[in-house]
Amino acid sequence: METVDYAALKKGGFMRQIQKDRFSLRLRVVGGQLKTEQVQKISEIAMKYGQGYVHLTSRQGVEIPFVSLDAIDAVKAELTAVGLQPGACGPRVRTVTACQGSAICPSGLIETSALAGEVDARYFGRELPHKFKIGITGCPNNCLKAEENDLGIKGALFPEWQKSECTYCGLCEAVCPAKAIAVDKEKSVVSFKDQECGYCGKCVKTCPSNAWTGKKGYRLSFGGMFGNEIKPAMHFLPIIFDKAQVFKTADAAIQFFAEYGKAGERLGKTIVRVGPETLQNKLREVVQ
Repeated sequence: METVDYAALKKGGFMRQIQKDRFSLRLRVVGGQLKTEQVQKISEIAMKYGQGYVHLTSRQGVEIPFVSLDAIDAVKAELTAVGLQPGACGPRVRTVTACQGSAICPSGLIETSALAGEVDARYFGRELPHKFKIGITGCPNNCLKAEENDLGIKGALFPEWQKSECTYCGLCEAVCPAKAIAVDKEKSVVSFKDQECGYCGKCVKTCPSNAWTGKKGYRLSFGGMFGNEIKPAMHFLPIIFDKAQVFKTADAAIQFFAEYGKAGERLGKTIVRVGPETLQNKLREVVQ
């Protein structure tokens, strides 16, 4: 009798169910996007090899339950025909999640879909001491909850005030959710507290005289997790304005985890155990 390598099946996205020789297939859905022909094929597979339904996971994934052991190869072949692959489970980089970003959302500050594809192509499935989740969100509204991920990428806008253009109308102060702006019309003074700014860009979007301008970029966070233990991610760097630097930073964080992490230990715990300054120093080495 042939021995079933359940660990290999789980690594390839086929998660063992409580029912004998039945698996829930997790699909690789990058950035939450599927083409219509892929959705149709998923439906066909669920009808043909499952029980006619799919499960949508909390990380934008699609799972097809009740796939039998002897149907796994056939399911893989049908998925390949429409450009779909099983997802990853276990101690490795998981599928990247993303909101719709600036291409769709009026609040979006960065493009997220193509970025998710680039990040996924670069890191998906990489073996690490424990699972590693990456989430991309287009703005500080934080729909993808960047700080719940081992690596979070969030759109940000650093505002700059031009005194010569300002009419001191006070709209920027009114819309600032962080209360980082104060306007004194009588004294013709606008004060801005950089350390309190949420980098949402609402002051720039609202300003009727273009006194507020800004530069869009990426704010990265490290070591978040949301499961048996909840731990928000940490910010070690200022806003990054160059996408190439984002990848250099991600490379450094993943290398840090590969070098210092222990089996079964998430990045956030590794950072605390080794010391946040160790990762911070590594990140600063690659960010100019």
